[in-house]
Parts: sequence; structure tokens; C-alpha cells
Amino acid sequence: MPSPDERQTNGLWIVGVGPGRMDYMTGRAIDAISRADYVIGNDSYLEPLRPLLAGKQVIRSSMGKEVERARKAIELARSHVVAIISGGDAGVYGMAGIVLEVLEHSGATIPVEIVPGVTAANAGASLVGSPLSGDFAVISLSDLLTPLEVIEKRLDAVFSVGIPVVIYNPRSHGRPHNFALAVGHARKYYPATVPVAVIKNALREGQADPVITTLGEIESVIGEIDMHTTVIIGGDESRIWRMGNDVKGIITPRGYHHKYVY
Repeated sequence: MPSPDERQTNGLWIVGVGPGRMDYMTGRAIDAISRADYVIGNDSYLEPLRPLLAGKQVIRSSMGKEVERARKAIELARSHVVAIISGGDAGVYGMAGIVLEVLEHSGATIPVEIVPGVTAANAGASLVGSPLSGDFAVISLSDLLTPLEVIEKRLDAVFSVGIPVVIYNPRSHGRPHNFALAVGHARKYYPATVPVAVIKNALREGQADPVITTLGEIESVIGEIDMHTTVIIGGDESRIWRMGNDVKGIITPRGYHHKYVY
């Protein structure tokens, strides 16, 4: 896909802004926003970007308006440079897929670039050691767009191979039981000793201290889990990481210990 650049008068940037703090955004993301005539996004993602928005046309939207947001961005990008904002990474449960699908059906031909960002799996993992050192999976428990029975099949598939699993959208007022359901699937394959990290607002304002527990004791913190929480369930090789007697996080070895003594 041709990318917008400083010589073009129109184009579309689909920008992943990571957890929302500017110090965790890529230089490319900041550059894309600085070049844009219009910046479009969910109000909660735009607020931390305020220093970058001076002199720009800003169109604020809300959750549930993703398709309308994509259509507006494409309409404007026919004659302007537009940045549409996505939390985390635009291609991981973000705006990229929606925008590209709408663009595909619109018949428009405009320059497009997808700018990657730090997704919640990376943000959360960085706060609790190295739980995702090798293969891992990410599953969203939101059944707004994916039927619950499909989510359950996917949970069985990833837990059955013994890899760490990152849970997005674990628990909300509208679906308070989905996380407990996921735990039940994990327990079919993993022992109670498998470590679990619970990270709320990872690298965001209001970040809480991560909680390290086990699959057998997860009920003790389930009341703390909400839509702002990322849960990392370790795999069959994951272990608690300690410094002295203090629990620091989780390590999932990559296998170096089989080759080296350290």
C-alpha cells in the first residue's frame, strides 16, 4: 500500500497509539499525527494526545461507532491527510481491519499506512517479567462480535497446546461470567500451580500494581478484574520469577537452560 508522505495532499494513517501515553508511542505515530489535517478517534484515546492536536481538525467519537468513524476518515482522506487513532496496535483488535474493509467496499483509491503500536499483551508482559518469551496466544472474551461458543473452542485449542494465553476484555458488567468460563477451560489442561498475572491499566494512567497469583487461586482476585485488565495465564513451562524472597513476576523459559548452565 502506498503511504502518505509530506508531498501528498491526501491519504490515511491508521495509527496505533499504544497504551495512550506519548512516551510509549512510536516516532512514526507521532509523525503521522503531526502531518495530519484531521485526527479522528475515540475521545478516550484522543485526550492523552492533546499536545499533538493543536491547529488540527479533531473529530471525536465514542465506543460502538467504529464503522461510522472509518467511513468519515475515508471520506475526508480523499482530499485531506487524515489520522484515525486506534488504542494499542491498530491491527490487534484495533481499527485497521474495520478501516480496510470499509475502504475496500468504498471503491476509493487513497494512500494508506498502518502505524503499529504497543498492544496490551506487550504492555502487560513488560510489567511482570517475561511471560511471553516464546509462542503465546491472545484471546478476547468479548462476545459482542464473536459468538461465545466460538471463543470457547479457541480457548480449548490454545490451552491444549500448553502455551501462555493473554486474555483481553476479561470481565465486564454485561458479561461477568466469561472470565470464570475461561478459567474453567484453562483448568482442563493446566495444573493449579500455573502462574497468572493480573495487570490493570498497563502503562496507562491509573496503573495498579500487578498481581501475581496462580490458576488455583485466581478466584481471590477475580473481583479486581475488569475491562481495563489484561490477564496473562502462563503455559506449562512458565514459573514464578523471584528476587530473593520477593515475587517479581513470571518467566516462561525459551529453552536456553537446556543448552547453557547459568
